[in-house]
Amino acid sequence: MSKRVLQGVVVSDACDKTVIVRVERRVMHPVYKKFITHSKKYAAHDEHNKFQTGDTVQIEESRPISKRKHWVVLEGPGAAVEGRRDGRAGGEAAPIADARGDRPVEPAERGGDAA
Repeated sequence: MSKRVLQGVVVSDACDKTVIVRVERRVMHPVYKKFITHSKKYAAHDEHNKFQTGDTVQIEESRPISKRKHWVVLEGPGAAVEGRRDGRAGGEAAPIADARGDRPVEPAERGGDAA
């Protein structure tokens, strides 16, 4: 029997060798036909404490490791490191150098009315 593999976001890394991963899934409401997001939290084993809060990881089902921990963290996908490379949040844009090159232009100054 194959082991289940789920993808989620680390919401807590306070415990030693354990991370709490929130896995979200979208289901359609049977009457209203609207998609609803359901989430569930899993305790997963992180042997080397290398994943932090906010990382996107994949977890795999395993033998019971403790009372409530029977998932193991696999290597995070490539997108897990992409958003944290320069220390900015996912939606934040990097500043672009001014045409003269003397100072960076912040995202608010790029476009729109100058009024």
